[in-house]
Amino acid sequence: MKAMILAAGRGERMRPLTDSTPKPLLKVGGHSLIEYHIQALKLAGIHELVINTGWLGEQIRTTLGDGQKYGVSIEYSIEPETAYETGGGVYHALSLLSDPFIAVNGDVWTDYNFANIKGHPQKLAHLVLVNNPPQHPDGDFRIEHGYARSQGEGCLTFSGIGSYRKVLFEGQEAGSFPLAPILREFMLQDQITAEYYKGEWNDVGTLERLSELDQLMTQW
Repeated sequence: MKAMILAAGRGERMRPLTDSTPKPLLKVGGHSLIEYHIQALKLAGIHELVINTGWLGEQIRTTLGDGQKYGVSIEYSIEPETAYETGGGVYHALSLLSDPFIAVNGDVWTDYNFANIKGHPQKLAHLVLVNNPPQHPDGDFRIEHGYARSQGEGCLTFSGIGSYRKVLFEGQEAGSFPLAPILREFMLQDQITAEYYKGEWNDVGTLERLSELDQLMTQW
């Protein structure tokens, strides 16, 4: 099973840091955000990785190389600097991925054990949901008898971690498009399952949150 790390975004809210450094290469606790994902995926027995790059993508490719120094194999899906959003980015990389495959946002930090998601999805996709952070109090989806739902009370936040089957993207066209509308469509058909993860998860979306996470990781 391969995993894709989504690393093509511009990181507008992290400027000026992201004017010269791609967001996944920003460091907390002495290591870049994307390196934590690489090591966690490796520990889960996932050694074949695909990373999409867009904004300042050459820095990511130069820094990580072919993955040999991390004990993994890395292939790259190269996008324009404007990037293709999550759905379009995954679609662009499908030929490089296994079926099913894992995908994780490159700009989050978590201690989630990726070994727990290797057996999914049983349907078209399986999502990892977490507690709603202060900046996203209304959440995204809720869980009902193991299935993800897009409406109703008790919504949790999508962590950016999921496993997917390629058929989920059938009928899409190359270019930029979001993933969420596709997921919502198939939720109506009971084709998207979900789990609730109570552990550590941080969306590093602002300079303040980056600093807070860096302090936390330094203390560890």
